[in-house]
Amino acid sequence: MLQTLRRPSILPGFGFAFGTTLVYLGLIVLLPLSALVLRASGLGFSGLWAIATEPRVLAALKVSFGLALAAAGVNAVFGTIVAWVLVRYEFPGRRLLDAAVDLPFALPTAVAGIALASIYAPNGWVGALVAPLGWKIAFTPLGIGIALVFVGLPFIVRTIQPVLLDLESDVEEAAATLGASRLRTLRQVVLPVLVPAILTGFALAFARGVGEYGSVIFIAGNLPFVSEIAPLLIVVKLEGFDLTGATAIATLMLGAAFLVLLAVNLIQAVTRRRLGNV
Repeated sequence: MLQTLRRPSILPGFGFAFGTTLVYLGLIVLLPLSALVLRASGLGFSGLWAIATEPRVLAALKVSFGLALAAAGVNAVFGTIVAWVLVRYEFPGRRLLDAAVDLPFALPTAVAGIALASIYAPNGWVGALVAPLGWKIAFTPLGIGIALVFVGLPFIVRTIQPVLLDLESDVEEAAATLGASRLRTLRQVVLPVLVPAILTGFALAFARGVGEYGSVIFIAGNLPFVSEIAPLLIVVKLEGFDLTGATAIATLMLGAAFLVLLAVNLIQAVTRRRLGNV
């Protein structure tokens, strides 16, 4: 069976590398998650279902997953545009702007949350401008969405940039010389190459958004049934010494996130096959 797993490679040591991969992933990823699922399984299906159908839990899960999906979708569009500008255009300060994309990676999440709350609060720079219109950003689900867009943007940009760098502008010029319009070139030449990278960035941004805590709690308002996220509800359960409830909610989040990511990966695989493994 080991022979069937081998693939031609210039590097020796398949057995060692494969074994190291399995052990490392098992210890770092699978073992902690298995312990979580095993502890939650003690509740039984009926116990898990009872916790999952609690109105407060359902509302928190809806906020976390719904806004994470929405933020990842927004970043998929505008992150692609940002990556395109950074790769295709030359302008003063491009390097500085390119470095600024990584700031959400480097900033502690609490710092990001405080900064966003101070800007979008009713007395903040942006919040004060929209307050006379009757709009409220901070301490609402909209504020959570903005925080998730902030932390998820680098995932989209950094997954698309290498693909754009490999896609020479000569390909677009060739399409233009053959009579293709800009829209047709974008639709039939550029997007087919970018779609797998966009889906990858979308999945990464969604995964980050679902589990985001530090940058959200400062701008969310944390109102049950309105702007309470599932990670915060887990912390509330732990502070109330309800380890069983916290474990059950964490397991539900794990299962739901796995299903969404699996669906995205399946769509990505189908897209790659249809586009000829670009």
